[in-house]
Amino acid sequence: MSVDGTWNVTMQTPMGAQAGTLTFVTDGGTLTGEMGGAQGNLALEEGTCDGNDLSWVVNMTSPMPIKVEATATVDGDSISGEAKLGAFGTATFEGSRA
Repeated sequence: MSVDGTWNVTMQTPMGAQAGTLTFVTDGGTLTGEMGGAQGNLALEEGTCDGNDLSWVVNMTSPMPIKVEATATVDGDSISGEAKLGAFGTATFEGSRA
C-alpha cells in the first residue's frame, strides 16, 4: 500500500500532545510533502522512502528555530515514528490515514 496521502498524527512533545497532519508524495525513493500544525504548513526536506520506512527533515522557524529530524514506519493505515527536536530531545508520534 502506498504511503502517499494525508495522515492525522499526534506527537508527544515536551510541551504536551500536539496534533497535526503529514502529507506525503513519493517518487521512487524520494519523499516530499508537508507537515501541518499550529505553526502552519512546512515543507518536508531531505525526504526518503524505502518501502514503508520514511525519513525527512523540517526546519521550523516559529515559535523558535528547530531542526526536526523524523523517521516513521507505515503499517497499512497506521503510522508511527519519532522526531529529534533539536535541543528539546526526541518525541514519538503516531496516527492514521486521513
